[in-house]
Amino acid sequence: MRVVVQRSKEASVTVGGEIVGQIEHGLVLLVGITHEDTEQDVEFVAEKIAHLRIFEDSEGKMNHSVLEQKGQILSVSQFTLYGDCRKGRRPNFMAAARPEQAEPLYELFNDKLREKGLHVETGRFGAMMEVRLVNDGPVTLIVES
Repeated sequence: MRVVVQRSKEASVTVGGEIVGQIEHGLVLLVGITHEDTEQDVEFVAEKIAHLRIFEDSEGKMNHSVLEQKGQILSVSQFTLYGDCRKGRRPNFMAAARPEQAEPLYELFNDKLREKGLHVETGRFGAMMEVRLVNDGPVTLIVES
């Protein structure tokens, strides 16, 4: 499992001209699932992200998590995170899990974040989406299981 984590001042995801998910202060998560991923990977990554200390305290140091900041999550499925660009000019997406495997794990990931007390908005799995965000910092990290 691979998740690009972006600290955001605001963000939204649009499908077909309709906003389907929108947050203020929090994290935008671009979520990729591969063939070997399990429920244990989902739990590990959700726990890591919920408690990742990437929000600044009163002294400007990254000491607070999204939970402590009462931030929100915008979670967007993105199979292209497993695109292999080493050969040729067209990425190979063979490492990305098929939708029938990836979608339940993606939904479980979002549920695990909600169980931790986070407000989670999502895009629409498998849809062509437009993601807009104001990256705060910018702070962008990759979390993998």
